Amino acid sequence: MPDTFSLRFSPLQGYTDAVYRQAHARFFGGVDCYYSPFARVEHGEIRRKDLRDIAPEANTGLHLIPQLIAPDAPTAARLLTLFAETGWQEANLNLGCPFPLLARRHNGAGILPHPDEVERLLVPLCEQFPQLRLSVKLRLGWEDASECLALLPLFNRLPLADITLHPRLGRQQYKGTVDLDGFRAFYDRCEKPLLYNGDLLTPSDISRLREAFPRLSGVLLGRGLLARPSLALEYIRGRALEREEMRNALRGMHDELFRRYSEQLQGGDHQVLAKMKTLWDYLCPDADRKARKAVLKATRLADYLAAVNRLLAL
Repeated sequence: MPDTFSLRFSPLQGYTDAVYRQAHARFFGGVDCYYSPFARVEHGEIRRKDLRDIAPEANTGLHLIPQLIAPDAPTAARLLTLFAETGWQEANLNLGCPFPLLARRHNGAGILPHPDEVERLLVPLCEQFPQLRLSVKLRLGWEDASECLALLPLFNRLPLADITLHPRLGRQQYKGTVDLDGFRAFYDRCEKPLLYNGDLLTPSDISRLREAFPRLSGVLLGRGLLARPSLALEYIRGRALEREEMRNALRGMHDELFRRYSEQLQGGDHQVLAKMKTLWDYLCPDADRKARKAVLKATRLADYLAAVNRLLAL
């Protein structure tokens, strides 16, 4: 096995913004770095919320790798130029997003069936931005797991810092199971540092994966960390957090998020409530069902906070 094994927080649109990243790092941590949800050009302009999210002052104390998504080199170069001018020295290119609206335009996983387009995207970027440590995150393919294998000769000859592979097809979205045979086929031929992403929900899942793929350089934890923010920390410590320790950390993280979103969001209580509820899309899935339902059904902030207090007291 490699001397070092990296635990990283995978980016998830709508969830892992700068406020969330800071709160997670403060109350749980355990990860070596965080990725920002992808920045993109929309209607000819880089989205302002993406600019705010990767601003250095919003990510103080974090090891952040900003991510971008683009269908072609000129568009990607606009974003990488911004990253470099902002002071970032690393960047990750998303070749795995499965959302059909983006994929139809050959963004994310939608570009994987077109190796010539991937080459026209990556080669100029590596040449134009030698000062950046560029990496890619991809899926097995859009329609077929052989698509990623067709790209391996290109990946192996480019100066990529690392590659992250999520072993699902784009058309699967997040349904079905991961294809570990498809992952192994890529793993066996990949000459770059390789990281795994997908369905790692417990420390035991990470341990089993390392045993099956001993040359792995690390893992990206996404939905598993949203559900169990202590996942990386527990893996490092080799034990689960005590009940009171977990409750206090969850309370601290929740209250920090509530405070920061209340300060940041301008849409009043309704917007804050809607944002806080997204946490519970994944968080604490095994919590008391009735208490969790009360959190999700709350229509006023006071009712929401009371429901969270009851849930965390159980």
